[in-house]
Amino acid sequence: MKAYVFPGQGAQFSGMGLDLYENSPLAQELFEQANDILGFSITDIMFEGSAEDLKQTKVTQPAIFLHSVILAKTLGEDFKPDMVAGHSLGEFSALVAAGALTFEDGLKLVSQRAQAMQKACELQPSTMAAVLGLEDEVVENVCEETEGVVVAANYNCPGQLVISGEIDAINKACETLKEAGARRALVLPVGGAFHSPMMEPAREELAAAIENTTFSKPNCPIYQNVTASAITDENEIKANLISQLTAPVRWTQSVQQMIADGATHFTEVGPGKVLQGLVKKINRQAETASATFNTNA
Repeated sequence: MKAYVFPGQGAQFSGMGLDLYENSPLAQELFEQANDILGFSITDIMFEGSAEDLKQTKVTQPAIFLHSVILAKTLGEDFKPDMVAGHSLGEFSALVAAGALTFEDGLKLVSQRAQAMQKACELQPSTMAAVLGLEDEVVENVCEETEGVVVAANYNCPGQLVISGEIDAINKACETLKEAGARRALVLPVGGAFHSPMMEPAREELAAAIENTTFSKPNCPIYQNVTASAITDENEIKANLISQLTAPVRWTQSVQQMIADGATHFTEVGPGKVLQGLVKKINRQAETASATFNTNA
């Protein structure tokens, strides 16, 4: 069975999507539509902007979404998923690719999500840190015992967990985790504490937008970050999407469940190869590949 997976923030690069734009009339049309929807030329930033330009949250999230979704659409008949999943932001790409959301609605939600997260980051300084080489349970216990807000945020693969919260609490937790035997506990260069209670203002703002958006039944099950289980019901999809901003990304558990449900081949749709690396660390037997676009689309 074929699983298609969609990357999240951090996969962006200068020049992303230009090959699609130049070689596919469908891609060109969708990129131009995106410029109109967003009210600025995101294609200029994607194709010619610096790494610094691409790092702005209001640009990064729509840019990765557009690269992933437009690539999926150019696959045409070749895109036949048995199941889909996306890492954080990638969940929106997965939902559009699987027909649960329209391209336009997906892009509007991603843009609103990015701006809401940016605002939440500015309200209170916060950060995230990658922890390598410890069991999940050890990291969870340290988070619980550390004073202040610090939680497990991204279960990326066994031995790689990202924590999220207040700057002081993250720094304290990193020291404790190193003492507990972590190979690394490294503060990440991110704008804020994503997938933590500190994103509550953004969650509230996004909830209203999601509630007012029409969702359809997806063409195949989506394994959502919050539950790590197969979901096809529109109302459940909405509820999980709203919870996602303050809840952890259960990527390890999602991939394990997809494999348990029959997935043997994972195709990453979008920039980079981060998810393929994580899938291989979760299960070495899984086959992985990058999606390559069909120039006839």
